[in-house]
Amino acid sequence: MIARYNKQLLILILGAIVLLPFLGSTHLFDWDEINFAESSREMMLTGNYFQNQINFEPFWEKPPFFFWVQSLSMLVFGQNEFGARFPNVLFGLITLIFVFNIGKRLYNERFGIMWVLLYVGTILPHMYIRSGIIDPIFNLFIFASVYYFVRTIEDSNHKKSRKYAAVSGLFIGLAIITKGPVGLLILLLSVSIYWILNRFRPLASLQNLLLFISVAFLTSILWFGYETIQNGPWFLIEFVGYQIELLTGAEGGAAAGHQQPFYYHFVVVLFGCFPISILALGNVFGSKYLEDKFHFKRWMNILFWVVMILFSIVSTKIIHYSSMVYLPLSFLATYFLFQVDRGREKVRSWMRILVLLFGILYALVLVLIPVIAKKKDDWLIPLVQDPFVQSGLSMDVNWSGFEITVGILFGIVMLMAASQLFKNNVFRYTMVNAVGVAIFMLGSSIWILPKIEQYVQGPAVEFCESLQNRDVYIWPIGHKSYTHYFYAKTQPLDENSGLAKQKATFLSSISKEKSNQLNGAERLEYITSIQDWLLHGAIDKPAYFLLKVNNYSPEQFPELDVVMNNGGFIGLKRTPE
Repeated sequence: MIARYNKQLLILILGAIVLLPFLGSTHLFDWDEINFAESSREMMLTGNYFQNQINFEPFWEKPPFFFWVQSLSMLVFGQNEFGARFPNVLFGLITLIFVFNIGKRLYNERFGIMWVLLYVGTILPHMYIRSGIIDPIFNLFIFASVYYFVRTIEDSNHKKSRKYAAVSGLFIGLAIITKGPVGLLILLLSVSIYWILNRFRPLASLQNLLLFISVAFLTSILWFGYETIQNGPWFLIEFVGYQIELLTGAEGGAAAGHQQPFYYHFVVVLFGCFPISILALGNVFGSKYLEDKFHFKRWMNILFWVVMILFSIVSTKIIHYSSMVYLPLSFLATYFLFQVDRGREKVRSWMRILVLLFGILYALVLVLIPVIAKKKDDWLIPLVQDPFVQSGLSMDVNWSGFEITVGILFGIVMLMAASQLFKNNVFRYTMVNAVGVAIFMLGSSIWILPKIEQYVQGPAVEFCESLQNRDVYIWPIGHKSYTHYFYAKTQPLDENSGLAKQKATFLSSISKEKSNQLNGAERLEYITSIQDWLLHGAIDKPAYFLLKVNNYSPEQFPELDVVMNNGGFIGLKRTPE
């Protein structure tokens, strides 16, 4: 029994050693990381665990499962960066164990280990595990549902197939209450395409399909049903409307500012998923007659293309959306290298060269970042026209020069890894490559990323932190941000405060009782009325404003005092009369 689990224990220990250190070394990034952490903080503060909030008002963009997990993490580790990011490391470790066991089940233990090493040894998947966003957990649930649906179809044991159908339904239900119905859409599209390719032959018994549907429904209804009973259908209507806006790209809606060309996700995956984006190409040109247990390779191909095409078609294109391909893509890369390892395939020269060139390219970028940063006054700032970016780059951030060590070490290890690939020692390649990516991520987390974060948002975070535990209003002007909520630790408004009364007055003027009754246009008016009152109304306590230099001119805010001007951010203060 101990021998059975020793590999899994080793994966957990080594995974934790690689993924946990310096998890909180950098502030959370605006928007998504701060947005989600703030929603969890407000969940803990209000005790309302079934309806997400931002600024203590309903936030209908996401279901609550991720925030339940993040709230629990924050309860243990505190409302800080480590607490916000720990859930993804936890589920990342679960993902590593899961893919190891799938690989072992499909082929053997060696395949499972290679899959683990390639997944954690790929840049974007590794980075996402160390983040505080929803997608790693969401993607695991979708992938698990697909896997157990495959087992439902392929297992001849009726008792086991029923169990797999129920487990598949459970995981897709969890995916739905983690990020929404798009998880179910991905599964249904994948199953439909497999069914078509299978010449419309029945895939599963009616009993198993009904069991899958029932479990998925019961799992998701735990939240959807409770929310509807407690608060009516408004929240769900807004949530569904938001999902439609994301998919259709309604002008001025949720997709605003996220339109990208059709090929956007292909570029992201090619460069961000080094090296698996190159290695998986071996399947395109390789033999078509190799072993494919449970037709799993076909399923992974289908899942990959469903995600890539679906999110290339939809109007909203955000880097997170294609993250679902990381798991099937890592399987396809592992499958190819496994065939090479068994002598059934060969790594082609162009693949070896691309892996080597991409590794050198990333190493050069890591070396050039600190070099350019030290010479930014001469090399970089003169080329920048945007005042906000210019001001940010003008900040005095201490680059010692030691930071280039990260890129140099990464480059050396990438050369060592490539040499193993040139020798067709693919198992050793996966190990050396994983070490290299670990150096990349840990080194960047310690010496590079905190400095870059200073340029991007450091002054804004520090300004908001300076307002913690103070009875003040704080409001961003001219840009959308969640920084002030989380880092100023804002509290629910006292019902007798001036701003609470102003909100009530506005709602009364349009015959509404609560802000959750507002439509899109009314909500925009509502936000504008709050800003106007904070700038010009009879405020009852100091009001602070955060702007970017692009949006500031002294003539526009003559009554406000400048209390901070740093790195492209302006902090203003208005004192009550």
